[in-house]
Amino acid sequence: MKGTSLGEFEELVLLTVGILYNDAYGLGIRDELEKQTGRNVMISSVHKALVRLEDKGFLSSYMGGATDERGGRKKRLYELTISGKKVLNRSKELRNSMWNSVPKVVWE
Repeated sequence: MKGTSLGEFEELVLLTVGILYNDAYGLGIRDELEKQTGRNVMISSVHKALVRLEDKGFLSSYMGGATDERGGRKKRLYELTISGKKVLNRSKELRNSMWNSVPKVVWE
């Protein structure tokens, strides 16, 4: 496993893989990211992030079945690994802890 840090876009990609669960593939991930964030996302950015996250051990992938809508081509599906779930939980806990540490007066 190379590197353990997680950038914002990588975190969003991991969360999206979790959201899509059994149907997390490149284009579907891009579409869901755009829906969830309101951002325009390039498919190449998604693919690069997926490769990085798989290299880091946070995702695994496998080839799904061929579909008629894809002209009989298979699609690469992604799933969170145990390490991916752990890094997401650590990120969530850190963010929650920091949000909870901001004094209320800041928001007044």
